Amino acid sequence: MSTKLHATCDALGNPTSFHLTPGQASDLAGADALLPDLVNHVQALLADTAYDAQERVLAVLEKAEVTIVIPPKANRCQPRPYDKHLYQARHLIENFFAKLKQYRALATRYDKRAGSFLGAVYLAASVILLN
Repeated sequence: MSTKLHATCDALGNPTSFHLTPGQASDLAGADALLPDLVNHVQALLADTAYDAQERVLAVLEKAEVTIVIPPKANRCQPRPYDKHLYQARHLIENFFAKLKQYRALATRYDKRAGSFLGAVYLAASVILLN
């Protein structure tokens, strides 16, 4: 069984929300689930090039007047500018995933059901948050 874990974190690297999608699904499926709750509470959104989709991500963020810090895809006809210095803070979410992978049951995906796996993710995230 293959799954993708989509997560958001705050400016300090603390996890704020999670969403599971099937492994073959696009990253935009996670964005569709996490963006509606996020746009009302953030000033800027940092993400990788997988989230460079005009209708599903960029238009939603522009409508909510959120600063977009997503590098454009290489095949874009007109590359969008983005703040490269602010984009360097994206390592915080990568550090969180590295801490999450230290839990063997999560890294090897022992749980058979998505609900059990997501519960284990929440438990591990709580421990990471408390440390």
